[in-house]
Amino acid sequence: MIELNDKAPDFTLQSDSGDDYRLSSHMGERVLLVFYPGDNTPICTRQLCEYRDGIESFADLGVSVVGISSDDLESHRAFRNKHDLPFVLLSDPDLEVARLYGCKGALGMKRAVFLVDEKGIVRYAHIEALALFRRRAKELLEAIRGLDEDNES
Repeated sequence: MIELNDKAPDFTLQSDSGDDYRLSSHMGERVLLVFYPGDNTPICTRQLCEYRDGIESFADLGVSVVGISSDDLESHRAFRNKHDLPFVLLSDPDLEVARLYGCKGALGMKRAVFLVDEKGIVRYAHIEALALFRRRAKELLEAIRGLDEDNES
């Protein structure tokens, strides 16, 4: 289980563009890892579209959003295009990265969100107890702003 202030486990997964995405290649950036059960499911679609609609607010805080599910690249491409998602989607078909982050469940991927800071440290972590629930963009943005305020003190 990942705890706050832990070093984020590094990983490499294939993105919907077909390129490899390696977390450690994004040192110096803030990355919001969004683990979600599946493309084109009602709650996941609402969650990722809400993040899409708030993408400028995430960008203003220096945060890149990255979605991760077990769906294949073709599914990710179709999902991203259908909903005009402005962030990368990664395929974790064997749920190995989900396991590293403690969000592999008995029936697949659990819904979870992790903010990894510029040094690769987990600054926000939430795994949903039930996949019916999700972190709202507003809640995440407030948490990130709170972290910024704590760092300024």
